[in-house]
Amino acid sequence: MSTVNLTAETFEQTVTGNDIVLVDWWAEWCGPCKMFGPVYDKASEQHPDVVFGKVDTEDQQALAAGAGISSIPTLMAFRDGMLVFRQPGALPARDLESVIDQVKKLDMDDVRAKMAEQQKA
Repeated sequence: MSTVNLTAETFEQTVTGNDIVLVDWWAEWCGPCKMFGPVYDKASEQHPDVVFGKVDTEDQQALAAGAGISSIPTLMAFRDGMLVFRQPGALPARDLESVIDQVKKLDMDDVRAKMAEQQKA
């Protein structure tokens, strides 16, 4: 699967309507973003069961601000509509593969239980 461009209009539906969604927050002028882009695109071809979204922070400034993006590239991973990973910086291919593998292996019942405990505290 190739990457999909996300906008303020499509972001929430994409994140909540798919099992696993990765989001690359980037900008055209960003050197590290240009280095990470091909790594991200290649991973999208290797994992057809994952939605790989991209948000151009210049074009979608309100969306980026709402997500608290202060450094790019930033990678976010969502599982069952929940943010389970967030990290700024360009990842090498092996680290991106590790993130994808870990997100796929998450026990979401356990994650939800831990989040419920944290909200009670």
